[in-house]
Amino acid sequence: MGEAFKDIYTEEFLRDFSDKVSSVYGNFQGEEFTATVLADSWEDLALRGRMLRIVDVLGRLLPSDYEEALEILYRLADDCEGFPYLFFPDFVTTFGLQEEYWDISMRALECFTKHSSSEFAIRPFILKDTERSMKYLLKWSTSSNEHVRRLSSEGCRPRLPWSIDLPVFKKNPTLVLQVLENLKADSSLYVRKSVANNLNDIAKDNPDVVLAVARKWIGKNPETDWILRHGCRTLIRKAVPEALALFGYADTTETEPLVLNAMVKVSTEQLSVGDICQFKYSLDINRKNPVHIRLEYGIDFVKSKGKTSRKLFLLSDKTVPGNSHLEGSHNHSFANLTTRKHYAGLHNIALLINGKEVAVTTLLLQ
Repeated sequence: MGEAFKDIYTEEFLRDFSDKVSSVYGNFQGEEFTATVLADSWEDLALRGRMLRIVDVLGRLLPSDYEEALEILYRLADDCEGFPYLFFPDFVTTFGLQEEYWDISMRALECFTKHSSSEFAIRPFILKDTERSMKYLLKWSTSSNEHVRRLSSEGCRPRLPWSIDLPVFKKNPTLVLQVLENLKADSSLYVRKSVANNLNDIAKDNPDVVLAVARKWIGKNPETDWILRHGCRTLIRKAVPEALALFGYADTTETEPLVLNAMVKVSTEQLSVGDICQFKYSLDINRKNPVHIRLEYGIDFVKSKGKTSRKLFLLSDKTVPGNSHLEGSHNHSFANLTTRKHYAGLHNIALLINGKEVAVTTLLLQ
């Protein structure tokens, strides 16, 4: 959730929302709500800070009884759809995490996810009582509503971006897999993407578990196969042999190499930080029949202390005819980024096919 999103919470938005609340709860102090939210360094708050400020002020001005406050939000839900209203589920986490409200809060999260998403708000509940929470997620995985089914998968991802991790599932994802089992051939692409992302999260900590799931599920349903292919993408990028074999990537051995005559060459052997490197590559496929290949280039970037770290970049992922000759060119920018700073020194540029380095050249970055 990029910081630019924080600007959706304008004074106009807050006044409009306060009018909506006032329409169903006559005692709501709309002017006080807007003024209090916008006070105290509002402009300095990031997106999550703004959402939580709204929740805090809302909690002060709605009835102090949690269930009464929820009833007001329920009446607003149909008119409060989309990303800006993620603070509805946040309200549940902030005021309903106590044991006495557990079942009430679960019903609220199920309701609100249909209008925005409860994927972030469910996670504190999972951390507090994992088994109790997962019983709800398992039930939601069979819901007729795709948003609720997606919540059952997205909410228990071990490494959900922009949210807190779930260490319990990094260590043992068994309860998560019970949920995903119900969703492995879901009719909704929205849900299937979440299942794939969940599997990919699991693969980062438990690759053998995901490979076992893939062996069990593969080849029985095209929707499931799509999930597995995307769910194993990290394993494929890391060229884990079993993952490559499961998804039909051609193998190579010393006695029967997949590639012959591989070459990669830079147009200029010396560049400065900020320049663009152009390189050409070519290779011959050493197979009579069509083969599936993943063609990448890797750069061994020099780090601040002089060591190098390789990063891979995809060129193509496709099936090619037997005995193919492949060639091409590519431009790579050495401009500094917020996520990568470049340092002077020798950089290896390697050509890889199905995870195996087949050619390499060097570039001096000044």
